Amino acid sequence: MNRTDTEKLEELSHESVGRLLWRYSLPAVVGMLVMSLYNVIDRIFIGQGVGPEAIAGLAITFPVMNLSAALGVLIGAGGSARISILLGAKDYAGARRALGNALVTLSVIVLAYLIIFGIFIDDILMAFGASEVTLPYARDFMLYILPGMFMTNFAFTFNNFMRVSGYPVKAMVTMFIGAGVNVILAPIFIFWLGWGIKGAAIATDISMTVSALFVMSHFFNRSSVLHFEHDSCMYRPSWRVIASIISIGAAPSLVNAAACFINVIINKSLYTYGGDIAVGAAGIFTSYTSLMTMVIVGMCQGMQPIIGYNYGAGMLGRLKRTYWLAVGAATVIVAIGQIGGLGFPWHIARAFTSDSELIDQTVRCLHISLLAFTVVGFQVISTTLFQSLGKATASIFLSLARQVIFLIPLLLFLPGRFGLDGIWMSFPISDMLATAVTIVMVAVQISRLGKATSQPRNLCPESLES
Repeated sequence: MNRTDTEKLEELSHESVGRLLWRYSLPAVVGMLVMSLYNVIDRIFIGQGVGPEAIAGLAITFPVMNLSAALGVLIGAGGSARISILLGAKDYAGARRALGNALVTLSVIVLAYLIIFGIFIDDILMAFGASEVTLPYARDFMLYILPGMFMTNFAFTFNNFMRVSGYPVKAMVTMFIGAGVNVILAPIFIFWLGWGIKGAAIATDISMTVSALFVMSHFFNRSSVLHFEHDSCMYRPSWRVIASIISIGAAPSLVNAAACFINVIINKSLYTYGGDIAVGAAGIFTSYTSLMTMVIVGMCQGMQPIIGYNYGAGMLGRLKRTYWLAVGAATVIVAIGQIGGLGFPWHIARAFTSDSELIDQTVRCLHISLLAFTVVGFQVISTTLFQSLGKATASIFLSLARQVIFLIPLLLFLPGRFGLDGIWMSFPISDMLATAVTIVMVAVQISRLGKATSQPRNLCPESLES
């Protein structure tokens, strides 16, 4: 490993946490925001160029996309958290072995789900709430997006590994490359070539392939702290290594998986109480809130290597300062998003569609669903705190609290009493309940960190050597 990489990693243990959080989070936030923006732009192109039925059809694909993301996050988030702890403990061989095992495991998982999706796509989309009207649009998009999903998982997973090994700006460039290619190609394919919704999928496939090739090329550079080696031992599956990655990655993965099944419940309830228009309104709501949540996810990605490294190095004071700074910044961001959604709902809806009925339903959705959105930043940052510390059980529980434990019962109960408004009401109520639980768990964990006196090696839950 060259001196430059060593110095980059050592900065995590002595530079001001405020500057570190800014340096690591800003590229991640910009990258995630760019990716989110180009997804939103895709949906705007589809809504304006194809119609409201296409927006509803695209919304049906969200559960499938979330499930794909969940499987990728399982390795990406888990591997990056484990690698950052190992780098903090200066176990560079263990970090490289984690990289090799992550590559093999991700390849197997992605190939498996692509085969299943390809064979059963119509059945899956119908189970996820597609109607006879929206199924053709959803099918067209999914059949063409499947090859790109392979590349998307590799681009995002190894982008995380690049960031935690000391290359936050280069990780951001990866996002810019994909977003730039997609923004150029999407309007050409959708409007000029007249390919409609499948044009958006093809543009995404090409852009993700370019991003994946760029990020993977980084790990063939042997001067980097993490790189692929010719030694087959690096890639030989080790159940201890794989289990340590999956145990940490399970929490954010479950968030995406839970979102998949919750979208199924939501889509079916929306169709029952409001038809395809309500499904489309939820799709616009998801597109808007994703802009804020992706910024928070970017902050989590910037925070995670700082917390993981300092946890591995036993510097708990720096760890806590990083966490509280991230919580404050995340709360400001979601508060701005909440104000925008509540203050300008018509303008947001009009950006996606000119259909008056869909605009009216979207305005109603935003007015209710965003009432407690300001607490989401604290909840997401806190879940990442436990993930970064290797506290898999706590992280999984907090992930499920908002998405499953509270939201699903509300989605099953409230629509029966309040109709379509009951679906929109479920979101702010579950946000508040999950936040109350999070406050208690964070208070206990912070207290434990204050009493901890472990040496750096003891802070690493287990060695990855096998």
